[in-house]
Amino acid sequence: MPQGQKKMADSIHSKLQIVMFPWLAFGHLIPFLSLSNELAKKGHRISFLLPKNAEIKLQNFNLYPNLITFHTLKIPHIHGLPYGAETTADVPRSLETLLATAMDELYDEIKSFLRNLKPHFVFFDFAHWVPEIATEIGGIKTLCYKIVCPATSAYSLVRSPKKSVFIASTAAEKVRPPPGYPSTTVVLHEHEAKLLEFLFQEYGKGVTIYERLSKGVTLCDAIALKTCREIEGTFGDYIATQFKKPVLYTGPVLPDSEKGPLEEHGLSNWLEKFEPGSVVFCAFGSQLILEKKQFQELVLGLELTGLPFLLVVKPPEGTKSVEEALPEGFKERVQEKGLILDCWVPQLKILTHKSVGCFVSHCGYGSMWESLALCDCQLVLLPSANDQTLSARLMEQDLKVGVEVKKDENGWFSKESLCKAVKCVMDKDSQFGCLVKENHRKWKEVLSSPGFMNNYIDSFIQNLHELLVK
Repeated sequence: MPQGQKKMADSIHSKLQIVMFPWLAFGHLIPFLSLSNELAKKGHRISFLLPKNAEIKLQNFNLYPNLITFHTLKIPHIHGLPYGAETTADVPRSLETLLATAMDELYDEIKSFLRNLKPHFVFFDFAHWVPEIATEIGGIKTLCYKIVCPATSAYSLVRSPKKSVFIASTAAEKVRPPPGYPSTTVVLHEHEAKLLEFLFQEYGKGVTIYERLSKGVTLCDAIALKTCREIEGTFGDYIATQFKKPVLYTGPVLPDSEKGPLEEHGLSNWLEKFEPGSVVFCAFGSQLILEKKQFQELVLGLELTGLPFLLVVKPPEGTKSVEEALPEGFKERVQEKGLILDCWVPQLKILTHKSVGCFVSHCGYGSMWESLALCDCQLVLLPSANDQTLSARLMEQDLKVGVEVKKDENGWFSKESLCKAVKCVMDKDSQFGCLVKENHRKWKEVLSSPGFMNNYIDSFIQNLHELLVK
């Protein structure tokens, strides 16, 4: 056997030592831990870097504590940050830039940790300086792990890096896809230009979110995508071409069934009261906080459908509770037909309950995959951010598995537009409703087929070994 082939054969059977260093947000920590579980299942060792308060909350999600070791980080205090703030869950969005500064101040600690451990790989996303450390130490490969839809990187990062150029551009120029972009449908509309503005806001001391993300994908050894080729391969190919980097696919890395009963908050008894497939479940993740007027349009739109609904949402801006923000007389009108909660709920268990027939989602990437691969609900798409909007376009325009709620030029939806979208998919006589249901069924069949997810993880691990011997 030639020396190169022997080296590869020996490598593939060896176990990897991997460090995970995700951004300090549960929406990033959890996907990184889910991938860690899949890698540990195959016998690879993971050192997972995270803040102390996140470790406490994520301990139960570590399915292989003998192979996944949590290494806690003491997040430095930055002037202006609340004391004890360690993740984005501890701060308003306006202070996330200070949290990014705190993460960047971990540079020396991370460097020391990596120098002592000498792992094969470091997976990162927002810590754009990780490749620099790895290069200085030597012998460590870095992977930028993207846990949002690849269209976001393809659309947002392949463009002029100059803030002044962006600001001087018209709305049409701002949303124009970069040259060679592989879709005419998974795009932003002109009135959504402001969704790209966050790219050029400071996110850490002296660095914009654009600079942070583009530097990460430019300097890493490879880019890993939390998706499959069957659905988003054209975007992965485009990213590989533009950044001249290997692009590896982990597959969607779907969660295992959530533990814990639905009895909490009386959810099980409440859902059991309704006909199979009749309940509208609406959830927007842990970060989105609506303006009060938009929140009221949301609840009135759900009421207008005439269907039972379960809404999980944070209290609107400027209010202390969901209840105080409800429109006058709303609570009395919906009575037992509507349930509104502002706490964590087992989303996947709700989605797979027989009474739930429609999922109104913010199109966060985790929710997108759960809804696409693990439930039979009709899908209504109500995104609010750049990456969520592109996910929604992918689902409505390319996959044709759901319907997006129409918004006005200010990005606002009305109670009528929400009601119309829900009825469009829930009306038994709706041709469109039948079409998206059938398309959803086909994709679920592909994604849940025996061995589909496992094969992606096996291929991903083989790709890692190949990177090591290059």
